[in-house]
Amino acid sequence: MKMNPFDSPFRVSLGSAVFVLGLVAFSSLPPLVIGASTGAVVVGFRVFLDALTGETAASESLWTHLPAAGYYISFAAMAAMVHFRRQMAAPIRAGVMGAALDFLANGCELAIRYGMGESFLFSGHMLVVLSLFAILRSFCVIGVYNMWMTKHVRSLAEARKEELERLMMVNSGLYEEMVYLQKSMALMEDMTRQSYDLYSRLVEGKPVEPRIALDLAEHIHEAKKDMQRIFAGLSKLIGRQSGRGRIPIAELCAMVIRANEKYASLSGKAITFSYHGQIDLATDQLYPLLSVLNNLVSNAVEAIRKNGAVELRARLEGNGLVIEVEDDGPGISADDIAWIFQPGFTTKYDRQGNPSTGIGLTHARDIAQALGGHLQLVKSEPGQTVFRLVVPTSRLLQAQTDAFQNERPPVPPQGAHLV
Repeated sequence: MKMNPFDSPFRVSLGSAVFVLGLVAFSSLPPLVIGASTGAVVVGFRVFLDALTGETAASESLWTHLPAAGYYISFAAMAAMVHFRRQMAAPIRAGVMGAALDFLANGCELAIRYGMGESFLFSGHMLVVLSLFAILRSFCVIGVYNMWMTKHVRSLAEARKEELERLMMVNSGLYEEMVYLQKSMALMEDMTRQSYDLYSRLVEGKPVEPRIALDLAEHIHEAKKDMQRIFAGLSKLIGRQSGRGRIPIAELCAMVIRANEKYASLSGKAITFSYHGQIDLATDQLYPLLSVLNNLVSNAVEAIRKNGAVELRARLEGNGLVIEVEDDGPGISADDIAWIFQPGFTTKYDRQGNPSTGIGLTHARDIAQALGGHLQLVKSEPGQTVFRLVVPTSRLLQAQTDAFQNERPPVPPQGAHLV
């Protein structure tokens, strides 16, 4: 579909509208690339059609249609200069700007033809015709583009509606699991206190009623059932079974950071977490390492008063994996350093003034030793506290079942005494 309004090879058609639509749609390509490619194809196609009729020589046909490439190249160049693609969010403005670009691009083509010897009678009629075609083609493109975008937005809205409904169902399920989890957390806190009280009585040689051990067993059994219910519910919500297999150390540290970012947010603290380490190592020992690292990082979060930073660093050193946890909190006092790994030692108290059990670092140290490594405090001063975990890489490559067997610290031989 074309018209020759000035009785010359200059033509106007709806093909230009398709070009502008493509210029907007193929946003990953530079406008000049689209303009030059379209100009070359249009000129080549017109020369091909003339060759089929045999009425015009190839050289003459090329000379006649070559200025048409000027329209597409000049339009693309001006569209790039005014960032035409960004204007599509405002349809009226985009339509007006597109009409202006179309009019100017036609003017460029006519100027090229005039310079190549074609004669034109420039008049007001010519300007009116060019303006009308520019407005028609521009708003035609804007209309088609907005119809396509409307359909696309509707499809996205339907997809988001379905996703929202799914998330509402997931949220409902998570709320139920949260109730069980809160109950289990309170029960576990109570069990921890009872266990430590039992441990203290046994160490001090005080008489212990058998009922205490039975109560602990009942609480543990109830907590286990709650955990099974929570696990079953979460497995159903997530839609997958447990068992990730080996995971990279970097991903494991990222899991620790994400969990403690939430912990810091719930505590009302602005803490920046970071991880540094370029090591190619994956392990099955997910749960022992998570236990140790979560303990160290959560201690750092609790030590920082309001604002601070926690950094995890991982590297391979000899035959071992070294992970350091550093925070810029107030540090550990010199009097407390010798006691931090002793069972029952704590500097943390809840809002009611009840002390923590002080078993966390002891448990983390025992897990590190069970993995054949060690956990130590490297440095502690105001503004810098560094804990270092070292684990043999050979142990990290063992199966997860070995970790569970070794996670429990060995029982002291008879005759040994606890300090």
